[in-house]
Amino acid sequence: MARVSDADAVVRDRALRRQQHAENFPVALRLLPRRLRTDLVAVYDVARVIDDLGDQAAGDRTALLTAFGCDLAMIWDGGQPQHPVLRQLAPVAAARGLDREPFERLVQANLVDQRVHRYATYAQLRGYCTLSADPVGRIVLALFEVCAPTATELSDRVCTALQLIEHWQDVAEDRRAGRVYLPEEDLAAFGVTETELDGAVASPALRRLMAFQITRAAELLDSGAPLVGLLRGWARLAVAGYVAGGRAALDALRRAGGDVLAGPPRPRRRDVLRHLVYLLRHPHPASTADVAGKVSAVRRDGSTGGGGVT
Repeated sequence: MARVSDADAVVRDRALRRQQHAENFPVALRLLPRRLRTDLVAVYDVARVIDDLGDQAAGDRTALLTAFGCDLAMIWDGGQPQHPVLRQLAPVAAARGLDREPFERLVQANLVDQRVHRYATYAQLRGYCTLSADPVGRIVLALFEVCAPTATELSDRVCTALQLIEHWQDVAEDRRAGRVYLPEEDLAAFGVTETELDGAVASPALRRLMAFQITRAAELLDSGAPLVGLLRGWARLAVAGYVAGGRAALDALRRAGGDVLAGPPRPRRRDVLRHLVYLLRHPHPASTADVAGKVSAVRRDGSTGGGGVT
């Protein structure tokens, strides 16, 4: 990968900061210690660049993602990465003992995006989220030195829910890019055709479909929210911020009445703060048995993400 000039790095950093502030959730709450904020931002920047390569880059995106993946591997293979965000990640990965596999899954998710533009079932969409969303939560847990299986399971639910919420906010944008994340089985069940996604305003059928998807994402997020109660210290605060951002985004989707075509519904900062305060006051810890029971119930319902993509 060619070295990025200092001027290009400055421009990219400014763009990354704009994107960071536009996220549904606070990437690195200001209340966190500077060291933790720096580490969280380093991880965010890598994830954001990977997504941008897969969604916006000019040229052969598959080749660009593959090259970035090779540059990423240098962090663990004893080399010197060339991309600025990877040079920032390298000392964080070394100090925190971060595993390479979650980062590689993020690259793989964007490679999937280059060839997969539809998902037949919700299970297949959940399978995609194991690449595109769950790794981020696992990296965050690693930064806070949290490795309990229960915490990982709950984190996966939170991250998948956040990914789904973002998809539902960006239905129109994704459609313009040639992608439809609404499962084909759900479009058919609610009598919605893909051409309806090209409209300026959502049809009644699409609004009903979105109400269903919003409720499903909310239930998934709520099922992972007990993660806040399992964590302590700064980890609890950071993760509460992510869950709060998701809930505020759900509020925005509900305010729009499911009309996701008129413009992406975005959360209000005061709603993020309101949900954050509530979560910290009512963390609702979950036992391992509770989590195991809920996982079994979800799997019996057929909505887990083991399925592949088509």
